[in-house]
Amino acid sequence: MNGPQDLGGQMGFGPIAPEPDEPMFHADWEKRALGPRHRGRRHGPLVDRRKPLRRENRTPSDYYGSSYYEIWIKGLETLLLRHGFVTPGDLSAARPVDPAPTPRRVLHADAVPALIARGGPCDRPMAEPPRFSPGARVRTRNINPTGHTRLPRYARGRLGVIAAARGGFVFPDDNASDGRGTPQHLYTVVFAASELWGPQGDPLCEVSIDAWESYLEPA
Repeated sequence: MNGPQDLGGQMGFGPIAPEPDEPMFHADWEKRALGPRHRGRRHGPLVDRRKPLRRENRTPSDYYGSSYYEIWIKGLETLLLRHGFVTPGDLSAARPVDPAPTPRRVLHADAVPALIARGGPCDRPMAEPPRFSPGARVRTRNINPTGHTRLPRYARGRLGVIAAARGGFVFPDDNASDGRGTPQHLYTVVFAASELWGPQGDPLCEVSIDAWESYLEPA
Protein backbone atom coordinates (compact mmCIF):
# COMPACT_ATOMS: atom_id res chain seq x y z
CA MET A 1 0.00 0.00 0.00
CA ASN A 2 1.09 3.58 -0.37
CA GLY A 3 1.78 3.93 3.32
CA PRO A 4 4.58 5.19 5.54
CA GLN A 5 6.23 1.76 5.67
CA ASP A 6 7.23 1.95 1.98
CA LEU A 7 10.48 3.89 2.44
CA GLY A 8 12.40 2.52 -0.54
CA GLY A 9 13.79 5.30 -2.70
CA GLN A 10 12.32 8.02 -0.49
CA MET A 11 14.30 11.16 0.28
CA GLY A 12 14.72 13.15 3.48
CA PHE A 13 15.10 10.36 6.04
CA GLY A 14 18.85 10.65 6.43
CA PRO A 15 21.53 8.02 5.92
CA ILE A 16 21.28 4.42 7.04
CA ALA A 17 23.59 3.91 10.02
CA PRO A 18 24.36 0.20 10.51
CA GLU A 19 25.11 -0.73 14.10
CA PRO A 20 28.27 -2.88 14.48
CA ASP A 21 27.61 -6.10 16.39
CA GLU A 22 23.97 -5.11 16.76
CA PRO A 23 22.23 -7.17 19.46
CA MET A 24 19.11 -9.14 18.59
CA PHE A 25 17.14 -7.13 21.16
CA HIS A 26 17.92 -3.70 22.52
CA ALA A 27 15.66 -4.07 25.57
CA ASP A 28 14.03 -6.93 27.45
CA TRP A 29 10.52 -5.78 26.53
CA GLU A 30 11.31 -6.40 22.85
CA LYS A 31 11.61 -10.11 23.59
CA ARG A 32 8.14 -10.04 25.09
CA ALA A 33 6.83 -8.24 22.03
CA LEU A 34 8.17 -10.95 19.75
CA GLY A 35 6.71 -13.79 21.83
CA PRO A 36 2.99 -12.91 21.53
CA ARG A 37 3.50 -12.27 17.84
CA HIS A 38 4.64 -15.87 17.27
CA ARG A 39 2.03 -17.23 19.65
CA GLY A 40 -0.83 -15.46 17.90
CA ARG A 41 0.44 -16.20 14.42
CA ARG A 42 0.74 -19.95 14.90
CA HIS A 43 -1.79 -20.99 17.48
CA GLY A 44 -4.80 -18.67 17.24
CA PRO A 45 -7.17 -17.28 18.31
CA LEU A 46 -5.20 -14.28 17.07
CA VAL A 47 -4.48 -15.93 13.73
CA ASP A 48 -5.39 -13.14 11.34
CA ARG A 49 -4.00 -13.12 7.83
CA ARG A 50 -4.60 -9.37 7.70
CA LYS A 51 -2.02 -8.68 10.41
CA PRO A 52 0.24 -6.78 7.98
CA LEU A 53 -2.56 -4.25 7.55
CA ARG A 54 -2.89 -3.83 11.31
CA ARG A 55 0.68 -2.58 11.32
CA GLU A 56 0.65 -0.68 8.04
CA ASN A 57 -2.66 1.16 8.51
CA ARG A 58 -1.09 3.66 10.86
CA THR A 59 -0.68 7.38 10.38
CA PRO A 60 2.78 8.47 9.25
CA SER A 61 3.41 10.29 12.53
CA ASP A 62 2.51 7.16 14.51
CA TYR A 63 4.49 4.81 12.26
CA TYR A 64 7.63 6.95 12.07
CA GLY A 65 7.44 7.73 15.78
CA SER A 66 7.40 4.03 16.75
CA SER A 67 10.24 1.56 16.89
CA TYR A 68 10.09 -1.80 15.11
CA TYR A 69 8.74 -3.73 18.08
CA GLU A 70 6.43 -0.90 19.12
CA ILE A 71 4.73 -1.28 15.74
CA TRP A 72 4.34 -5.03 16.42
CA ILE A 73 2.77 -4.32 19.81
CA LYS A 74 0.36 -1.76 18.36
CA GLY A 75 -0.74 -4.26 15.72
CA LEU A 76 -1.27 -6.87 18.45
CA GLU A 77 -3.34 -4.42 20.47
CA THR A 78 -5.62 -3.94 17.47
CA LEU A 79 -6.15 -7.71 17.22
CA LEU A 80 -6.78 -8.07 20.97
CA LEU A 81 -9.43 -5.36 20.77
CA ARG A 82 -11.05 -6.93 17.72
CA HIS A 83 -11.33 -10.36 19.33
CA GLY A 84 -12.60 -8.97 22.63
CA PHE A 85 -9.65 -9.97 24.81
CA VAL A 86 -9.16 -6.42 26.07
CA THR A 87 -11.11 -3.18 26.14
CA PRO A 88 -9.92 0.32 25.28
CA GLY A 89 -10.04 1.00 29.00
CA ASP A 90 -7.67 -1.88 29.71
CA LEU A 91 -5.15 -0.51 27.24
CA SER A 92 -5.38 3.09 28.38
CA ALA A 93 -4.96 2.01 32.03
CA ALA A 94 -2.07 -0.32 31.11
CA ARG A 95 -3.32 -2.89 33.58
CA PRO A 96 -3.65 -6.67 33.41
CA VAL A 97 -7.05 -7.94 32.37
CA ASP A 98 -8.98 -9.29 35.37
CA PRO A 99 -10.11 -11.98 35.12
CA ALA A 100 -7.58 -13.05 32.50
CA PRO A 101 -9.09 -14.94 29.54
CA THR A 102 -8.61 -18.70 29.59
CA PRO A 103 -6.21 -19.68 26.78
CA ARG A 104 -7.50 -22.14 24.22
CA ARG A 105 -4.04 -23.44 23.52
CA VAL A 106 -0.78 -22.95 25.40
CA LEU A 107 2.63 -22.49 23.81
CA HIS A 108 5.22 -23.75 26.28
CA ALA A 109 8.74 -22.35 26.33
CA ASP A 110 10.36 -25.66 25.40
CA ALA A 111 8.32 -25.74 22.16
CA VAL A 112 9.43 -22.31 20.95
CA PRO A 113 12.78 -23.28 19.28
CA ALA A 114 11.10 -25.92 17.11
CA LEU A 115 8.28 -23.52 16.25
CA ILE A 116 10.70 -20.85 15.05
CA ALA A 117 12.87 -23.39 13.23
CA ARG A 118 9.88 -24.59 11.19
CA GLY A 119 9.32 -21.08 9.92
CA GLY A 120 6.45 -20.42 7.55
CA PRO A 121 7.31 -21.78 4.10
CA CYS A 122 5.45 -19.89 1.39
CA ASP A 123 6.56 -21.81 -1.71
CA ARG A 124 3.77 -23.61 -3.56
CA PRO A 125 3.56 -25.97 -6.55
CA MET A 126 2.31 -24.39 -9.77
CA ALA A 127 0.35 -26.19 -12.48
CA GLU A 128 0.95 -23.57 -15.18
CA PRO A 129 4.40 -22.63 -16.52
CA PRO A 130 5.91 -19.20 -15.82
CA ARG A 131 4.89 -16.45 -18.21
CA PHE A 132 8.40 -14.95 -18.37
CA SER A 133 11.84 -16.49 -18.88
CA PRO A 134 15.26 -15.25 -17.74
CA GLY A 135 16.48 -12.49 -20.06
CA ALA A 136 12.98 -11.24 -20.91
CA ARG A 137 12.40 -7.49 -20.71
CA VAL A 138 9.44 -6.51 -18.57
CA ARG A 139 7.80 -3.41 -17.23
CA THR A 140 6.34 -3.28 -13.74
CA ARG A 141 2.76 -2.14 -13.48
CA ASN A 142 2.09 1.34 -12.12
CA ILE A 143 -0.29 0.39 -9.33
CA ASN A 144 -1.40 2.37 -6.29
CA PRO A 145 -3.27 -0.11 -4.09
CA THR A 146 -5.12 0.73 -0.90
CA GLY A 147 -4.04 -2.60 0.60
CA HIS A 148 -0.82 -4.51 1.17
CA THR A 149 1.64 -4.93 -1.72
CA ARG A 150 5.27 -5.93 -2.15
CA LEU A 151 5.87 -3.82 -5.25
CA PRO A 152 7.74 -0.75 -3.97
CA ARG A 153 6.79 2.67 -5.26
CA TYR A 154 10.24 3.41 -6.66
CA ALA A 155 10.02 0.37 -8.98
CA ARG A 156 6.54 0.95 -10.42
CA GLY A 157 6.24 1.58 -14.14
CA ARG A 158 9.93 0.77 -14.69
CA LEU A 159 11.73 -1.34 -17.29
CA GLY A 160 13.72 -4.31 -16.05
CA VAL A 161 15.06 -7.71 -17.06
CA ILE A 162 14.08 -11.08 -15.63
CA ALA A 163 17.16 -12.51 -13.92
CA ALA A 164 15.55 -15.68 -12.57
CA ALA A 165 12.22 -17.47 -12.28
CA ARG A 166 11.88 -18.64 -8.68
CA GLY A 167 8.77 -20.84 -8.86
CA GLY A 168 5.41 -20.46 -7.15
CA PHE A 169 4.94 -18.53 -3.91
CA VAL A 170 1.98 -17.25 -1.93
CA PHE A 171 0.85 -13.89 -3.29
CA PRO A 172 1.19 -11.54 -0.29
CA ASP A 173 -1.30 -8.95 -1.55
CA ASP A 174 -4.15 -11.47 -1.34
CA ASN A 175 -2.80 -13.13 1.78
CA ALA A 176 -2.81 -9.87 3.72
CA SER A 177 -6.42 -9.03 2.83
CA ASP A 178 -8.34 -12.30 2.83
CA GLY A 179 -5.93 -15.04 3.88
CA ARG A 180 -6.11 -16.92 0.58
CA GLY A 181 -2.71 -16.02 -0.79
CA THR A 182 -3.33 -17.65 -4.17
CA PRO A 183 0.17 -18.57 -5.39
CA GLN A 184 1.83 -16.91 -8.36
CA HIS A 185 5.15 -17.29 -10.11
CA LEU A 186 7.85 -15.16 -8.53
CA TYR A 187 10.76 -13.58 -10.42
CA THR A 188 13.94 -11.71 -9.65
CA VAL A 189 13.88 -8.57 -11.79
CA VAL A 190 16.96 -6.39 -12.29
CA PHE A 191 16.80 -2.64 -13.00
CA ALA A 192 19.52 -0.22 -13.99
CA ALA A 193 19.95 2.49 -11.36
CA SER A 194 19.39 5.12 -14.05
CA GLU A 195 16.00 3.53 -14.85
CA LEU A 196 14.90 3.96 -11.27
CA TRP A 197 16.46 7.32 -10.42
CA GLY A 198 17.24 8.97 -13.75
CA PRO A 199 20.58 10.51 -14.75
CA GLN A 200 21.65 10.72 -11.11
CA GLY A 201 21.60 6.94 -10.84
CA ASP A 202 25.06 5.37 -10.72
CA PRO A 203 25.64 3.86 -14.20
CA LEU A 204 27.59 1.00 -12.60
CA CYS A 205 24.81 0.01 -10.20
CA GLU A 206 21.80 -2.26 -10.56
CA VAL A 207 18.91 -2.98 -8.23
CA SER A 208 17.04 -6.27 -8.07
CA ILE A 209 13.65 -6.98 -6.53
CA ASP A 210 11.46 -10.05 -6.19
CA ALA A 211 8.26 -9.46 -8.16
CA TRP A 212 5.16 -11.60 -8.49
CA GLU A 213 3.83 -12.29 -11.97
CA SER A 214 0.80 -10.00 -11.69
CA TYR A 215 3.17 -7.06 -11.10
CA LEU A 216 4.76 -7.51 -14.54
CA GLU A 217 3.90 -6.85 -18.17
CA PRO A 218 5.91 -7.64 -21.32
CA ALA A 219 8.07 -4.72 -22.39
